[in-house]
Amino acid sequence: MENSEVLALEAVGMYKAFPGVQALDNVDLRLRHGEIQALIGENGAGKSTLIKIITGLYKQDQGILRLDGREVEFSNTHEAMKAGISFVPQERNLIPAFTVGENIVMGRTPTKGVFVDYAAVNREAQRWLDVMGLDIAPTTVVKNLSAAQMQLVEIAKALSMENKVLLLDEPTASITPHEAEFLFEVLRGLKKRGVAILFVSHKLEEVYELCDRVTVLRDGRNACTDEPLATMDRDRLVSLMIGRTQKVTELPAKPIERDEPILEVRGLRAKSGTNGVDFKLYRGEILGLYGLVGAGRSELARALVGASKIIGGEVIIQGKPAKIHSVSDALNRHGIGYVSEDRKVEGLILPHSVAANISITIWRRIGGPFGWIWSRKEKGLVKEYVDKLDIKTPSLMQLVKNLSGGNQQKVSLAKWLAAQARILIIDEPTVGIDIKTKYALHDLIWNLAKQGQAILLISSDMPEMIRLADRILVMKNHQIVGEIQNNHNYEQISAAIMQKLM
Repeated sequence: MENSEVLALEAVGMYKAFPGVQALDNVDLRLRHGEIQALIGENGAGKSTLIKIITGLYKQDQGILRLDGREVEFSNTHEAMKAGISFVPQERNLIPAFTVGENIVMGRTPTKGVFVDYAAVNREAQRWLDVMGLDIAPTTVVKNLSAAQMQLVEIAKALSMENKVLLLDEPTASITPHEAEFLFEVLRGLKKRGVAILFVSHKLEEVYELCDRVTVLRDGRNACTDEPLATMDRDRLVSLMIGRTQKVTELPAKPIERDEPILEVRGLRAKSGTNGVDFKLYRGEILGLYGLVGAGRSELARALVGASKIIGGEVIIQGKPAKIHSVSDALNRHGIGYVSEDRKVEGLILPHSVAANISITIWRRIGGPFGWIWSRKEKGLVKEYVDKLDIKTPSLMQLVKNLSGGNQQKVSLAKWLAAQARILIIDEPTVGIDIKTKYALHDLIWNLAKQGQAILLISSDMPEMIRLADRILVMKNHQIVGEIQNNHNYEQISAAIMQKLM
């Protein structure tokens, strides 16, 4: 880098420590106008801490931040935004009770006198929904959107600020390749207009498709800084991230008991929109459910676990008709567990301990007289699943919010296994998970199926779907439009899936 170069954003010598943890240790980052730079590293490498310093959520212990060559310091996110930095967080930051339009213009709400000008709100929001290709009315209340739609609205909100620096933390985590490709076209357009873009992702195929340069963090330090991606192959990049090369092996064969389905769905209709769905799921099988945003995958899952009212059709479990009126019904009467796509909102109680989160589904079973929980029995059961799933935690009393994303996901899985769920619906299992932990979770899911667990797998990650699923059901408009026997050949199966979606 020449000394005369004026960078859009520069972080120099960043240090940040928390009690017992050196999160950043002399970290540098450089962003140029009209370039897209990847920031990658494993969970805990320091990426989020660095972004929080840039956006004013944290104050660095040492280090300098420059914006267009001027030294800056932000006390909060509003100051960073006013200075020209937009940020799309990994954890959604929308207000569920507000409309899409109100969320997009928040902080810049147009008014007529002392009153909100809702016509102007909706016009401005519609402009950015169109940019994102989102077929959602600005008057839609955010809580009624799917997780993927919320993610796209979050991106529309950031774009609407028209700032010259854009930071995106795992923006494609809950959207499909189709939506991701549309987003990439938007980002390429911003790049041509001179916007400096920082793109944080665990998906290396996306990094290579989109980004010009890369900075890698490992253990809070720079493993490489601002290097051209064209000079770096995948093995080198992975080696920089984790200290060694990562070999992705094919998963071994496993038995599937096809004599009788453990779950059969016939003509299922639900208030959530599910419309005439039929499928069978067998013991030991991983049945994939793939579709674009709004296809109805999570809505189908919610109907099966009693979170959305079934209004027609049949659910048959082990050959017998099942009436599912509530989540409690689904688990306690029929053995269906649901690992939610939004583990931090629906899947876990973050301020509670590992022990409490895993045992919450079995308190009825292990409780003594008058509802007392037998702590010795609870501890024994919890430890069994902590060991089985190799959950990295200093103690069973560690708060779940202090665990890494991968270990949080394992806790979410553990609570349903402890509840002895015979059928597991796993929705977006590796969202926001680093590459090494992702493959560890793949192995875990595969081994659960190998031991006879029946798994309905929902994923927007095409390589993940093709690696794990035995069969793939393709959904569109809340219906199943095709079934594909998976031979794990990526080119063949991805082409077959996309053909069904046309």
